[in-house]
Amino acid sequence: MNQKYVYFFGGDQTEGDSAMKSVLGGKGANLAEMTKLHIPVPPGFTITCQTCLIYQEKGIMPPEVMEQVRENIKKVEHLMDQRFGGNENPLLFSVRSGAPISMPGMMDTVLNLGLNEDSIRGMIKRSGNPRFVYDSHRRFIQMYGDVVKGISHDTFETLLSNLKFDVGVSFDTDLSEEHLEELIRQYKDAYVRTIGEEFPEDPYDQLEQSIEAVFGSWNNPRAIKYRNLNRIPDDMGTAVNVQAMVFGNFSENSGTGVAFTRNPSTGEDVFYGEYLMNAQGEDVVAGIRTPQPINSVNKVDESQQTLEELMPGVYEQLDNIRMVLDKHYRDMQDLEFTIQEGKLYILQTRSGKRTAHAAIKIALDYLHKGIIDEEEALMRVETTFIDQLLHKQLDPEAKYKAVASGLPAGPGAAVGQVVFDAETAIDWHKKGMKVVLVRNETTPEDIGGMNAAEGILTAMGGMTSHAALVARGMGKTCIVGCSALKIDLSTRTATVGRETVKEGDAITLAVGRRGEVILGEIN
Repeated sequence: MNQKYVYFFGGDQTEGDSAMKSVLGGKGANLAEMTKLHIPVPPGFTITCQTCLIYQEKGIMPPEVMEQVRENIKKVEHLMDQRFGGNENPLLFSVRSGAPISMPGMMDTVLNLGLNEDSIRGMIKRSGNPRFVYDSHRRFIQMYGDVVKGISHDTFETLLSNLKFDVGVSFDTDLSEEHLEELIRQYKDAYVRTIGEEFPEDPYDQLEQSIEAVFGSWNNPRAIKYRNLNRIPDDMGTAVNVQAMVFGNFSENSGTGVAFTRNPSTGEDVFYGEYLMNAQGEDVVAGIRTPQPINSVNKVDESQQTLEELMPGVYEQLDNIRMVLDKHYRDMQDLEFTIQEGKLYILQTRSGKRTAHAAIKIALDYLHKGIIDEEEALMRVETTFIDQLLHKQLDPEAKYKAVASGLPAGPGAAVGQVVFDAETAIDWHKKGMKVVLVRNETTPEDIGGMNAAEGILTAMGGMTSHAALVARGMGKTCIVGCSALKIDLSTRTATVGRETVKEGDAITLAVGRRGEVILGEIN
């Protein structure tokens, strides 16, 4: 009997469940479980963690893998009534990692896979929205070039920044379809210059190389660093989840978001999350744009429009799913969702990263409700949380003046010298200096610098951005979305409100409830 490398999820054909994390990884196991709970999950299939280990050992996948992949693509095509690489109603895929233990942002993802000259025409015909299609295509070229071929992310970002400067706009969403067509040409030219070959048109070639690249990312430097920091074994491997794409950037009636079934900072039993309209999921997690709150719980000011206000029916459905998942998994869940033309899809769920205070409150709440027993409640309070509970706090009697504020994403308070990149943070930390990492937003490559820093401050992003998620899991003081912060890397300075800060200057972060930024050292 041939070995089974690929498991399907979708409709009544779903294979696997949440007990199979060692085979399907956490993401794949939970996608299968949610599908069986009749939660709206786009169909797809999971390639096992064991396949990753074979790939790591031999450098190639067994030939049966792609045979099984093709069989499962037919199942997805049938459920979606679309065809992979087709020119009428094309099916596109996302390709995502998913280890047995969550490693947020540490491995690679490719979205919008399957776009080529034929499928582009089909997508434009289907959507009636050329701008959306070109935006999806440029994102795919960038991700594929970066993840699969190792072209520097900055190569594409520089081209994007230069084009926005040339046409006089601030945001990606301000670029017209003509601008995006020009950007695609520039991206493809950069691909040819760097790789020495044309961008691939065959969707099955795109898919096979992307699967191998995601398996390969199990051993990229940031993933290894994260495993070392969190004592995750190297011999687990990662699964690869290939899932039908749904589009948060399809129209003005589409969007994406990340939410927690409870408040991950305090543990309160409230629905907590953020969303962006006309965006893809990576935009929220990467902190490229500062998102809006899904409801009034984490609303900062009245100018913000919540998802509950904007799309009450979708919000009610999402809130109902929140309660189903929280009850079913008996733990706080971190879930990603996409809305395409007013229709809600759940893309993943997992146990959410939380602060020590939140962990204790959540465990006690579940205990008092009889959902878990005392032994399980104690097991949920990790030993590393003790250090967080003793985390430095500002003296309540201290007199100070905050120059700016942001969102309070991580616990406690932190004092250190300002640094503007991860490498400097690591270097100065090795010299015995205390540092605060100050960034526009963090990326997975910053994991070493985040670990070395006393605290993290970002100008962009929300409570579900990469900086917030990782800092909470590490127990690091963190403030995100500090809009008064403007960084100038060319001079290694930043302005915070009306004040200028040089690299090496002392800064204090006081999280509390307001996320205050203070110049100088406050004890």
